Amino acid sequence: MTELPLQAESAVTGWLCLVCGRNVPISQPMVFRCPNATVDDPWHALQIVHSAQQIAQLVSSSNPFIAYRPHFAWDAFGAALGLPCAERVDLVETTNQQVIEVCGTGFHSTPFARADSLSAALGFNEAGGVWIKDETHQVGGSHKARHLLSAMLALLIAESRGYFAGRPKLAIASCGNAAIAAAVLAAGVGWPIEVFVPPSAHPRVLEELRKLGAQVTVCARRSNDAPGDPCILRYRESVAAGSVPFSVQGPENAWCLDGGRSIGWEMASVTLDRVFVQVGGGAFARCLFDGLAQGAPLQLPRFHAVQTEGCAPLQRAWKRALDGPGGMATAASRWSECMTPWEREPMSAADGILDDETYDWLGVSNSMIASGGVPVVAAETDVLQAHQLCQTLTSIDASPTGTAGLAGLLAIRNQIGAHERVAVVFSGIRREPR
Repeated sequence: MTELPLQAESAVTGWLCLVCGRNVPISQPMVFRCPNATVDDPWHALQIVHSAQQIAQLVSSSNPFIAYRPHFAWDAFGAALGLPCAERVDLVETTNQQVIEVCGTGFHSTPFARADSLSAALGFNEAGGVWIKDETHQVGGSHKARHLLSAMLALLIAESRGYFAGRPKLAIASCGNAAIAAAVLAAGVGWPIEVFVPPSAHPRVLEELRKLGAQVTVCARRSNDAPGDPCILRYRESVAAGSVPFSVQGPENAWCLDGGRSIGWEMASVTLDRVFVQVGGGAFARCLFDGLAQGAPLQLPRFHAVQTEGCAPLQRAWKRALDGPGGMATAASRWSECMTPWEREPMSAADGILDDETYDWLGVSNSMIASGGVPVVAAETDVLQAHQLCQTLTSIDASPTGTAGLAGLLAIRNQIGAHERVAVVFSGIRREPR
């Protein structure tokens, strides 16, 4: 059992909708979406209400879900439902051990260091450079498991307090890293899960999902489908029929916005000028930006959300928001006008960020506005070069999706001073053989 500190009060008090302003107390169970969201008005997005205190480790632990425990929403939820501190810590340790038994790796803080060879190759001087946060050896091979562990812990807490009659099936729409992470967690605790994947899903991913015991449903586009990702459409149908949201899209499952913040907390010890992060649905960027802002509020770097030229709905929504009446300040009320599904067939070697919509676009955009950053669209040549640089100048075996943040840096390298400190996150281990 991890040694418990005396001061262990939770810093999270509830949820607040970025669109309608609805407040939801952290004690309310089974909150996945804003209560005001409906089929006809789905454009809502909850965010975590956190105290103004700066994030810091409470205990020395390699597991961020213990080291930063009182800063998590799942912990506040457990405390509000009467689960003692010792039992909340035990829940993390037990779940972590179950995950280790499935995949051989438990949750841990990951390396964050200056990449000297890469920094030199890109023309940075000794004062500046490129810092890499390496998430490729996190549970499931990417950052996605951090998002989903918070959701799982919240579910286990609710279950312990009698909010489930049996275990309803978990549901997630994903073609890669999120699906693997979700299936690992579900297998660890023995919770049934259905994964909605596109026809283009990689055979290795499908094989891994089935080995983990997940039900895999391939979602081809139907002639009568509404615009958007067919996997998301089938996922929503499953949730409407009683499945539990276990996705990594904030408007669909607000709990996924909790654990991902720990990446930013771990990066806050380094003073940075810019951060580039790859964006598909946007939850990763939203969490990373929030975590950095909470961990280092007086040294906020410029945030750059990176997409590829083959699928860039975020930049389009950003421009529509800024050009519309009231600019970004009124973007929430114009969600359906600003963020629309990408019409063309998404294409890029970074296939894990080809989401038809950037579901968490509003929170990501607000973070860029607050930090003075802008979205970046990387050419496919930048995507390929970024992956090549990773393979030749680092020891990290990330996928093209996992290195797409670096592609954003390459895209605007001529706008960045040689003295600047720039961070990227390599997340998503390469599953294809060399």
